Amino acid sequence: MKFVPVVIASLIAAGAANAGGYTAPVVEAAPITVSPVVVDASDWTGFYAGLQYGQGTATLAYEGDDADTDFDAFGVHGGYNHDFGKYVLGGELDYNKLDLDDTDGDADLTRLRARAGYDMGRFLPYVTLGAAHISTDEEFADISETAVTYGIGADFKVTEKFTVGAEYTKQDFDDVENIDDLNLDTDMVQVRASYRF
Repeated sequence: MKFVPVVIASLIAAGAANAGGYTAPVVEAAPITVSPVVVDASDWTGFYAGLQYGQGTATLAYEGDDADTDFDAFGVHGGYNHDFGKYVLGGELDYNKLDLDDTDGDADLTRLRARAGYDMGRFLPYVTLGAAHISTDEEFADISETAVTYGIGADFKVTEKFTVGAEYTKQDFDDVENIDDLNLDTDMVQVRASYRF
């Protein structure tokens, strides 16, 4: 009979030893993730200004005969874009000095154009349409004409403030100096760099 009290006493002692000794299982908290701040790189709204350089060809045609000359074109531009989401509309004024190769002369080309582009993030392809005015007072020609200009181009955001781009444009001047069928057509390929304000 002494065995039963010893077993009971040992069970009570074991229970007392475990009292307060229970440790709840450790549950690891889920890691906290912080979402990165995303800056919208596709907002093209704002003013911009910059420089451009390129090369082109001028063709003077009259009654089936024509003469070509190449030229370098360099100048400045400034404009404004408004981003409507996927589409970007804007306007631009630019000035180009044309350095004619074959005549050792030069000309001034000023253009006012509308631009319509498609927002692809940092990349903006666009079309352009507007008016162009060319003038020169060289000995070989005294020209002052206005015509339509049109073209395509694309800009790329290097940073939020700085863009680079390329553009192809064409200008068609008809009946130069009021002479029927005397036409002057110019086309240019230019690279551009702009600062966005």
